[in-house]
Amino acid sequence: MRRWRNLGIAAGAAAAALFAAFDVYQWLAAYASDHFHNDFTFYYAAARIGATHGWPSIYDLGLQQAELNAMGSGIGVAQLARFISPPPVAWLALPFTLIPYPVAYWMWSALLLVALAGTWYLAAPGAGRLRLIHLIAALGWVPVIYGLQLGQPGIFVAFAVAGSYALLRSGRPFESGLVLGAIVLKPQLGFLVPIALLVAGRYRAFAGAAVAIGLLAVASGINVGPAGISAYEQRLSFAASVATNRELTLAPYIGDLTVTRAIQAAIALWALVLVYRFHSRPVEWIFVLALIGGLAASPYLHIDDLVMLGLAGWLYLRIPGRPAWSWAFVLAMFIAVEGITEWGPLPLLAGEVVALVLFSVAALKHDDGDAEHHRAEGEHDAGLQRDGEHLAVDRQTESLDQRAGPA
Repeated sequence: MRRWRNLGIAAGAAAAALFAAFDVYQWLAAYASDHFHNDFTFYYAAARIGATHGWPSIYDLGLQQAELNAMGSGIGVAQLARFISPPPVAWLALPFTLIPYPVAYWMWSALLLVALAGTWYLAAPGAGRLRLIHLIAALGWVPVIYGLQLGQPGIFVAFAVAGSYALLRSGRPFESGLVLGAIVLKPQLGFLVPIALLVAGRYRAFAGAAVAIGLLAVASGINVGPAGISAYEQRLSFAASVATNRELTLAPYIGDLTVTRAIQAAIALWALVLVYRFHSRPVEWIFVLALIGGLAASPYLHIDDLVMLGLAGWLYLRIPGRPAWSWAFVLAMFIAVEGITEWGPLPLLAGEVVALVLFSVAALKHDDGDAEHHRAEGEHDAGLQRDGEHLAVDRQTESLDQRAGPA
């Protein structure tokens, strides 16, 4: 048995290394063919607009086009080619505008790689060489390499959520919430996590998240002003109307957008109910349920955003006492995402719903177990009470016999 296990690990390591090597090659080839065909270009341009024209102007499409032209990008502002991220993304890119774009891109990429390594260090399961395979496999997974190629901040968000988990486990709840301020970089990836902390009764962690997110939201509003806020709302409204942004959500399968939003809200509520039911279990459950439920309920997703699903998988595999077969389900979800460009998002969406169903069954079994435990305790207590009553009667009889004395 041990031999087969070692062979399986060796095969997994070889496959992961091949995928990782191929994906890194694709990343380098994509950059070589077009230095500017990535999202970091827009963060860089927005930061330069903010520094030169004022931060309320970062959502001005005319200025974005002018800046893209000045960079020599050859990119025209279009449906999927514009800066629509929250202001903190442009703030984060601001120091990089002091150096030439090519150097800035690779320095930004280096930070993303550090964030990926940090996420792995804090959240990946296993130990030793087995744990290292998870890092190599992550580098060869489509959402991760795509996010690296585009320079997407989703990996920063994943690192923050992994850090929040680690801090909560180490008994530092307020700091655990504070690091969730990074969610503002891409809110749709982790919006359910702070709410889940509240539902789970982790009030200090929720307070930390509320402080960090609240301060960054207020600072963003002050930074861009009413005009910038209005422009941002317009950009978000337009993005929500672009069908491509909804391809990985339930919207294409339901059709009616109002009905879709209602179902997505119900899924989010479902996940939070499960968080409440599991609040006394290992802390990993809070994050796993919030991430899976949040992704299934998100109105706006791209392939690179699914890095959060990988984080959820890592955290789930750390849970003690999980079913022995559960690793196979996690692997199936990994494969469903890896081939999403071939067979579409339906296996992924079905897998997310199935995961929530399985977790619901586990919650019901947990309730049944608690009920059985309480019933057994009740019967035990009742037995003790009857024994006590018999003992009291016996003692009373003995006392009467002693008072009567010898006949």
